[in-house]
Amino acid sequence: MQFAGWKSSFLPPVNAIPQTQHPTLMWVFAGLGNIGRDYEGTRHNIGFDVVDSLERDLVRSSGWRAGKGEYYYAKGFRGAAEVLLVKPTTYMNLSGRAVRDALQFYKADRSELVVISDDLALPLGTLRLRLRGSDGGHNGLTSVIYELGSDEFARLRCGIGSDFRKGEQVKYVLAKFKPDETKLVSELKVNAVSACLSIVDGGLSKAMNVVNAPEVKVKVTQSKNAMPAKEQ
Repeated sequence: MQFAGWKSSFLPPVNAIPQTQHPTLMWVFAGLGNIGRDYEGTRHNIGFDVVDSLERDLVRSSGWRAGKGEYYYAKGFRGAAEVLLVKPTTYMNLSGRAVRDALQFYKADRSELVVISDDLALPLGTLRLRLRGSDGGHNGLTSVIYELGSDEFARLRCGIGSDFRKGEQVKYVLAKFKPDETKLVSELKVNAVSACLSIVDGGLSKAMNVVNAPEVKVKVTQSKNAMPAKEQ
C-alpha cells in the first residue's frame, strides 16, 4: 500500500467536474492526509489537522461522520454560508476519489472547493493560497487534479519545510513534527483556520491578499453567524 504523497510525475485529467460562476453560499474544504492513528500528528497530515480545527469553529456542526464515499465529512455554518469539511479515507495517493465523490454528492463544484495540503517547498509555518496550479509533486493534489479533470481549484498550501537528507523525503513527510517545531506548527494551524474563515467571509480573492502578504498573519473578524433555514 502506498502512503507517501509526493512525486514528480503528473497524470492527465479525466472526468471533468465543471466550474460555475455564481455567488458561493457553500464552501467545501478538503484536508488531505493519511487515515489512521499511525499518521496522526505527522507533517503529511497537516490538512487533516486544519479541518479538524476548523470544524470546532463552525456553528451547528454535525461533527465528523462517514460520508457517501471514501471520506469523513462534517457540515456546519459560518454566518449564512454552509461549510462542508472533507477528510479522505483513501490514503493520500487516492485523495481525489473522495473529493470528487463529495462534490458530486453535495452538488458542489470546483469554484466552491479549497484543498488543504502540506507543502515541502514552503518554509515551516508559511501559508500560500492559490486559485489554480500544478500538483507541485504532491500525490494527493495529483489525484485531485486527475479525478476532477482540472487544476482549476483553490488550494491552501501549508509549509512543512524540507529539512531532510537526500532520499529521506518520504520518511520526513511521514514523521511527526519535532518538539521544537510545536509552537510554529500551532501558529500555522491557527493561521490556516483563519485563512479558511476569511475565504468564507470575503471570498478567495480578498483572502489571497491577506494570506499571501509577506509576514502578515491572517486575522478574521468574528461573524455574527446569522442562521439560515434548518439544515437538510
